[in-house]
Amino acid sequence: MFLFKHFKIRTHEMGLYFRDGEFKGLLRAGKHWLFDPLGKVRVEVVSQRAPWLVHEQLDEIVKSGALSGRAVVLDLKDYERGLVWVDGRFSHILPKGLFAYWTGRRDVQIEIIDARIVRFEHKDAKVIMRSAQAQLALDICNVARHCVGALFVDGEFIEVLAPGQYAFWKGLVDARVVELDLRETTADVSGQELMTADKVTLRMNALATYRIVDAKKAVCATDDVRQALYRETQMALRAVVGAHELDAFLANKDAVALEIEQAVRRRAGELGLEIVSVGIRDVILPGEMKDLMNKVTEAKKAAEANLIVRREETAAMRSQANTAKLLADNPTLMRLRELEVLEKVVANGKLKVVLGEKGLAERVVNLL
Repeated sequence: MFLFKHFKIRTHEMGLYFRDGEFKGLLRAGKHWLFDPLGKVRVEVVSQRAPWLVHEQLDEIVKSGALSGRAVVLDLKDYERGLVWVDGRFSHILPKGLFAYWTGRRDVQIEIIDARIVRFEHKDAKVIMRSAQAQLALDICNVARHCVGALFVDGEFIEVLAPGQYAFWKGLVDARVVELDLRETTADVSGQELMTADKVTLRMNALATYRIVDAKKAVCATDDVRQALYRETQMALRAVVGAHELDAFLANKDAVALEIEQAVRRRAGELGLEIVSVGIRDVILPGEMKDLMNKVTEAKKAAEANLIVRREETAAMRSQANTAKLLADNPTLMRLRELEVLEKVVANGKLKVVLGEKGLAERVVNLL
């Protein structure tokens, strides 16, 4: 039966000496013989190449004071976190709790951060956020270059974030970022069944182009700003079209679209939006109304054509009356007119007429 136990500790190692389950001290590099007749001695050999001392009885080891001068002890509170660099390279983030790391073998640097400042900011933030270990302690989000982010902490709006990468500490508060696209967006208000002031039902498709100008209003004023704008445009269509008769509406669609835009613009400002334009894309009439409109148009065009013909006939008759009066008042002009007519008759009939004396000319004119 052996009364002593032999333990060998290498230069890069340290021995944790326990007797009957209680920590008794550290064993430095070398050979050690420990008296143990009852088998109650236990020595755990740990490497100092791994800078962290991880043990289930670390609290007892720290309280014993054995680590003094050989290791640095950190006791992080609920609101504290530790940023750890090993040999000049970022290693990981320490959560709350008790930690110890060996000195002498590795260059370990620890920066203690107050996590009550929810948003994580650091000169080496990009390096830290790329670490796989950072995902355990930080909520990391990216705001795209054409967007902004509305930051809420425990449900309260805090600020608007510009495009970029952000990180927030986990565990202490609920931090959320709502990303909003600032580019122009189109809301398609299609298939709307509307009734005009003269009780004609038609189908209309409209477009509303907008962009977000106030991120806080866009998030806080409604649960879905796009759906809210759709509803407002829909109601404006019904109100404006319902106030116009069909003929007036069809004749002034641009003016109606402007009325709709003005109605939507007032409400859009309350939602944090700016209206770029509102336009009517399509107006679809019922089949029977379309046929009726075609008949009305056809009748109108026929009446216009008839009016033009009558107007021309009246003008021609008025011209003839004026000519007859002029000829009656001027016998010489009448004689010249007779000769022109005679000339045309002779030319068309291939006749040769010789007019000599005055009487012969008069007889020819009388014959004609």
